[in-house]
Amino acid sequence: MNKKVDKNNGVLLNEDIRLSEVRCIGEEAVQHGIISSREALGLAREEGLDLVLISPNAKPPVCKIMDYGKFKYQQEKKRKEAKKKQKVIELKEIKLSVKIAQNDINYKVKHSIEFLEAGKHVKFRVFLRGREIGDPQAGVAVLKRVFEMVKEIGDMDKSPQPEGRYVNMTVIPKKAKAK
Repeated sequence: MNKKVDKNNGVLLNEDIRLSEVRCIGEEAVQHGIISSREALGLAREEGLDLVLISPNAKPPVCKIMDYGKFKYQQEKKRKEAKKKQKVIELKEIKLSVKIAQNDINYKVKHSIEFLEAGKHVKFRVFLRGREIGDPQAGVAVLKRVFEMVKEIGDMDKSPQPEGRYVNMTVIPKKAKAK
């Protein structure tokens, strides 16, 4: 039998289950009914398995007879498998200003095209300084100029919108280019 309490999950096992009566479920979903926790522990020991408190808030609490080590291993395996199938989206941020020169825009667009071709999302951000905050449309105009330069490679996910001191726009790679 395994250790008494699983430290990570706070799951009660075996002797740590100190309840007067529990609903006991066997390993193959066999219902043992409502019995004392000592009887349930005896049944688990006969089968060489663990008694695990599954639902402590139920009336009466529910315990299951299982191989807890094997159960934990399978849960971890499922978690790792799900993590493998998960797609991580990388977001690159490119900062611009309202008074940016055309050659600086060309340089930053060149880098953003490299990111988009690599399948990464790109967030363009125009920082508004001083009196520029009063006219966020100037930032929107800069982002529209930038988008015209990258529209063959990417699609606009989020149109240029003022957010506080910034005007943000997100561009994602086109489907055919990403693959």
